[in-house]
Amino acid sequence: MLLSLLLQTDLTGAAVDAATGTEVTEKTISYFELALKGGWLMIPIALLSLVAVYIFFERFMAIRKASKMDVNFMNRIRDYIHDGKVEPAMALCQSIDNPLARMIEKGISRVGRPLQDIKAAIDNIGQVEIYKLEKGLPILASCAGGAPMLGFLGTVMGMVKTFYDMSAAGSSLDVGLLANGIYIALITTLGGLFVGVPSYFAYNYLVARVEELVNKLEANTMEFMDLLHEPVKK
Repeated sequence: MLLSLLLQTDLTGAAVDAATGTEVTEKTISYFELALKGGWLMIPIALLSLVAVYIFFERFMAIRKASKMDVNFMNRIRDYIHDGKVEPAMALCQSIDNPLARMIEKGISRVGRPLQDIKAAIDNIGQVEIYKLEKGLPILASCAGGAPMLGFLGTVMGMVKTFYDMSAAGSSLDVGLLANGIYIALITTLGGLFVGVPSYFAYNYLVARVEELVNKLEANTMEFMDLLHEPVKK
C-alpha cells in the first residue's frame, strides 16, 4: 500500500507540473557548501588533507632523487679499488649526492681495517639514510588513520544531536528535518574517508619505494664488500 501511495504521489506531481507547464528544477549544492555543513570538524580534516598532500609530494621527490644511481658508479669504484686509488674513489663518492655514494664513501674511509668494522660502518650510515628517507611517513600514516576517525566522530556527534531532536520533538517530528540532520552528520565521515583512503594508498606506495631502494643499497653494499676480498693490482 505504501508503494502504491508513493507511485500515486509521483504521478500526481508530474501531472501538476505538466498541466502548469512550469519547469522542474533540481536543487543542487556545491562540494564546498556541502563541506561547510559538516561543522567545525571539517577544519582539522581539511588540514590533514593539506599535510598529507605536502608529505606525499615532498617524500616522492626525495625518494626519486635518492633512487637515481649512475650505472657506472660501482664499476668506477671497482677500478679505483683494484688499482689501490683510494683518494680518487673518495672524491668520486663525494661528488655524488645520494645514499649509496655516502655509504660507499664511509666504507672506503675504513679500508685497511677488519671487514666486520667496514661492514658495521656502512650499516650505520645506511640506517641514517633510511631514517632520512622515511622522514614524514609516520605523519602520513597518522593522516590516513586519523582523518576517518575524525569523520566518524563528527557523524556520531551529529547522530546524537539528531536523535536528541527527535526525542524533543515528540509527536510533531518532521521527517524532513530528521533526514536533513542525518545527511549533515554523514558529511564528516565522507570527508574523513575522502582524505584517509588516498593517504593510505599514498603511504603504502612510498613505503614500497623505500623498500625497493633499500634492497638496491644492500645489493650494492654487498658488491662493495666483495670488492675488498679481491686482490689489489700491482
